[in-house]
Amino acid sequence: MGRSVLVTGGSRGIGRAVAEAFAADGHRVAVTSRSGTGPDGLLAVPCDVTDPAQVDAAFAAVEAAHGPVEVLVANAGITRDTLLLRMSDDDFSAVVDTNLAGAYRVAKRATRGMLRARWGRLVFVSSVVGLLGSAGQANYAASKAGLVGLARSLARELGSRAITANVVAPGFVDTDMTRALGEDRRAEILAAVPLGRYATAEEVAAVVRFLASDAAGYVTGAVVPVDGGLGMGH
Repeated sequence: MGRSVLVTGGSRGIGRAVAEAFAADGHRVAVTSRSGTGPDGLLAVPCDVTDPAQVDAAFAAVEAAHGPVEVLVANAGITRDTLLLRMSDDDFSAVVDTNLAGAYRVAKRATRGMLRARWGRLVFVSSVVGLLGSAGQANYAASKAGLVGLARSLARELGSRAITANVVAPGFVDTDMTRALGEDRRAEILAAVPLGRYATAEEVAAVVRFLASDAAGYVTGAVVPVDGGLGMGH
C-alpha cells in the first residue's frame, strides 16, 4: 500500500517532481496547490498555506482519501524579489508567511497523525539562498533560513516518537523560473557552481525520497544541499 504522502506546492517544478517520484514508488500521493491542480493521476486539493482553515480542510480531504499523512514534504513557496530599500512590508510578510509560516502550519497539522502512529517524516524544501544570502532576496533568504531552525527544533521535539525532520537545500534548478533568466545571469550562476550545470528537479526529488525512506531512519535535523557545490562550507 505504501505510505500516505502529501507534497505542498506540488503542481509544478520541484514539488511536481517529488510527487511523481513518490507515486512511481507506489505511495499514495496527494498534492496541494492554490489552484487545486496537480500531476495527472494524483489527488490534488486546493490550499493556500497562509490560511489555517484551508490547511485543515486540505488535510481532512487527504486523510479521507489516503489515511493520515505519514510523509509531509513542505515545498510551497513564493518569491517577491527586490532590493531592501524598495521592499514593501507586504513583500516581506507575504514571502515569510507563505514559505516559513506556511511550513509551520502544515507541519503542525501533519504531526497529529504522526504522533498517534509513532512514525513520520517531515521534509522541508529550503534553498542554498537561505544559507548563502542573496542580494535582492532578503525576504526569501530569511524565510528559507528559518526552515532550518524550524526543522531542527521539531527534530528535537518529535524524535522520541520516531518522527524525523530534515531540510533539503536545492541550488539553482532547471525550472520555468530559472529558464526565464537572461543569458548573462544564467552564465554568472553557472560560473559559481563547481559542477557547471543546473540541477534537475528529479535530482532534488531523489534526495527527498531518501530522507522519507526507512533507510534514513537515523537522519534527523540535517540540512542536505543539492546545489552542485555552490554552498560548500555553509
